[in-house]
Amino acid sequence: MSEGNVVQEKSFAFAVRIVKAYKHLISLKREFVMSKQLLRSGTSIGANVAEALRGVSRRDFGNKMAIALKEASETDYWLRLLHATDYLSKQQFVSLHKDCSEVNRILMAIVRKTLGDDE
Repeated sequence: MSEGNVVQEKSFAFAVRIVKAYKHLISLKREFVMSKQLLRSGTSIGANVAEALRGVSRRDFGNKMAIALKEASETDYWLRLLHATDYLSKQQFVSLHKDCSEVNRILMAIVRKTLGDDE
């Protein structure tokens, strides 16, 4: 599936950014709870994409991509909350949120195409 390469690359690059944001949040901002949630959901996106690409069926592929989409939605939530509580600057938030939104859009298109609107 041609989308796989794009989503795999973008979700991995996003996970790298999330790990760096996590390091920043715990070392400079001393924020440990929300940042851990961000780390878990933000890195889970790419992990689920990787699993989907090794899916045993179209349905399996679609279901794993749907899980990745849910993780991306959760990541969006944590980014917004960290920004609203002044742990992420506007510049940091805008940059990370832009990447998260892009991954969300790609995953949404893949899930809709693979599973249809019934999921």
